[in-house]
Amino acid sequence: MGVDIPNDKRIEMSLQYIYGVGPYRAKQILIETGVNPDTRARELKEDEVARITSYIDKNYNDEVTKDGRSGPVEGALRRKVQQHILRLKKIGCYRGMRHIKGLPVRGQRTQTNARTRKGKKKTVAVKRSVKEMR
Repeated sequence: MGVDIPNDKRIEMSLQYIYGVGPYRAKQILIETGVNPDTRARELKEDEVARITSYIDKNYNDEVTKDGRSGPVEGALRRKVQQHILRLKKIGCYRGMRHIKGLPVRGQRTQTNARTRKGKKKTVAVKRSVKEMR
């Protein structure tokens, strides 16, 4: 699938390095494919790796079923998220405008903090009156 997973960790943890696969999905994948969750990723046999990749490709595609536990992973999920953000920007809603301006989207305070979204501080010079300059 084009994702490097760590070899030294248990396969249950290694699968979670795939974008869109969390603890629940990792367990489901291993149960359905019949792979022992305690196996290290480097100890997997070729047929086990093939079973896991084919299961992910077959079951976690673009369609979302009503159970809420399926949906895309990796590249398809990243594209889907980008399309949602692009749609918000295009319609010009509040969340879209916050994305455009690079500010927090979900209601966090911005007077202090919010450095992750805003970037490094930009110091603004204080304007002095004419009387102070003399």
